[in-house]
Amino acid sequence: MAEMNELEKLDDAALSNLAVDLVRRSIMHYGIWFSEVNHQLGLEKAIQTEHEVFGKLYPLLIKRLAGALGSDVDNGLPQALSGLPRDKMISLINAISANWLAGDGLWFQAVESRQEMFTAKRCNDSCWAKFSPFEAERIRSLLDLPDKGGLDALEVALGYRLYSRINTQSTERQGDSLIFKMVNCRVQDARRRKGLDDYPCKSAGVVEYASFARAIDPRIRTDCIACPPDAHPDDWFCAWKFYIE
Repeated sequence: MAEMNELEKLDDAALSNLAVDLVRRSIMHYGIWFSEVNHQLGLEKAIQTEHEVFGKLYPLLIKRLAGALGSDVDNGLPQALSGLPRDKMISLINAISANWLAGDGLWFQAVESRQEMFTAKRCNDSCWAKFSPFEAERIRSLLDLPDKGGLDALEVALGYRLYSRINTQSTERQGDSLIFKMVNCRVQDARRRKGLDDYPCKSAGVVEYASFARAIDPRIRTDCIACPPDAHPDDWFCAWKFYIE
């Protein structure tokens, strides 16, 4: 039996492109597994299962990738990453966050161009219904926040979202409530520079913020103060009120 050795036929650029494509395929397959478990068993079970799977997968990933790249592993992290200067690490986190937003926007535009705004918004809102509680659970796990940490835990968690590295946001306490404001929004700022109206993101925001808060503490309730297409002052784009009944 002849040994298959197709990689020998590729030049260096093609090999690099293949490596990137394999990462893409792996990410898609991982996400499709999550989506199917969510479909079959529900979101809570899907999040729990992903937590279990990644906990077992991560050490294998790091060991194999570090070995392939000739890098040591330091406290469960590739030394090439853990050894980065602090400013470079923050720049990397910012770049990852910006790339996430770019991918989100391109998905929306692709659906809108093939269908229409309504379908794109429906897909967008459904994505947030799954991603927002997943992100909340990841932050809660990373920071070891208590199961029912109330508004204190929520205020901390809001500062670790992907959005927190892209947009400018603020929080303040008003009595027994937490008020969150999106002061500068990358998406809305871009539309404003082009002379366009605000993107009407309220339907997604209602899903996004309410499900995020509930995942931090199921007792937390969420009210929308204002979010486009609502009128809002010039010093913020959207604002949300969190409280425990």
